[in-house]
Amino acid sequence: MKIKKISLLNFRNCANINITLNEGMNIFIGDNAQGKTNILEAIIMLALTKSHRVGVNPNIIMFNKKKSQIKGIVKKDRIITKLQIDITEEKKDLMINQNSIKKVADYISNLNVIIFTPDDLEIIKGSPNIRRNLLNIQLSQISKTYLNTYNEYNKILKTRNEYLKILFNNSIADKNYLDILTDKLIEKAVIIYRKRLEYIDFINGSINKYYKEIADFEGLSVEYLTSFDIKNLTDEEIKDKLKDYFNKYYNKELNYGMTMYGPHRDDFYFNFNGNDLKYFGSQGQQKLAVLCLKLSEIGLFKEVSGFNPVILLDDIFSELDIKKRNRLLKFVGDNDIQSIITTTDLKSINKKYLNESYIYEVKNGNIERK
Repeated sequence: MKIKKISLLNFRNCANINITLNEGMNIFIGDNAQGKTNILEAIIMLALTKSHRVGVNPNIIMFNKKKSQIKGIVKKDRIITKLQIDITEEKKDLMINQNSIKKVADYISNLNVIIFTPDDLEIIKGSPNIRRNLLNIQLSQISKTYLNTYNEYNKILKTRNEYLKILFNNSIADKNYLDILTDKLIEKAVIIYRKRLEYIDFINGSINKYYKEIADFEGLSVEYLTSFDIKNLTDEEIKDKLKDYFNKYYNKELNYGMTMYGPHRDDFYFNFNGNDLKYFGSQGQQKLAVLCLKLSEIGLFKEVSGFNPVILLDDIFSELDIKKRNRLLKFVGDNDIQSIITTTDLKSINKKYLNESYIYEVKNGNIERK
């Protein structure tokens, strides 16, 4: 999977940009606040329909403009797909091959991306919601079943929470309706659990190998945390266990007015030789652990979709010493993987890769091929 061209119109500080990308490595160089990260953000939006940054649509649209547009041409073997997102203050319009797409689920997966940023440390140090969001984004790119199921789960979850509040405030309300919602929620929950477990199992097949090769350490794995241990349970056993929890803690949920159990409350952590890396690892070890998680995802995307994802590296070389930079580039620098890198200088990149790369200079939102 490769991006052949990317075009931006009134996207943040990029007024009108048209770029032809190398099928291998692409490097965007420039000082801070010139617009390098905006290129990566646009590619992420083209893939996922939303930004990895915190913010709302009006912040994406250039000042004094009413509309922003992102267009990209994606190549999968001989198949060419044209993607387009038009952004206004009120909405986002999605298009594939100039045909309007109404459902996000029908749009996502045409372009798969994995992004590395200096903020990735939050995946370890931040709230469980950040880690769940990572799971949801990555699984949604490679599994429409997961994306559709998770969307349905959230709709049922919202309705169930609202009805719990009704039951709390109205003693004569019908609890049978809550039971129906609970059964539907459990049905979706089992599918989400199974997909997440498959994801974690795949990651654990290679994450320690990457950690050893880049960081010279061993003993890294990822542990999935749920309300109860589901690893060795069948789907029916998970359903029964969840139902028991909902029955046992009905009064607790009633008092809180929310669903207390299920995949929307789950988490995962990085296990390093029996210890949670969040509490027992240095900041350098933590960053490398997340890096190795994302490197492990490359193989997962390739196995499921048949294509390598596009790799986005946003100014992370400043976080790594020269030895680790070169070890990282060994995994993302071959021609079978398209990588798009932002950096403030080229000193951090081996000349072997520079000679094979397209290099762009970014200044005040303008981009020039060097």
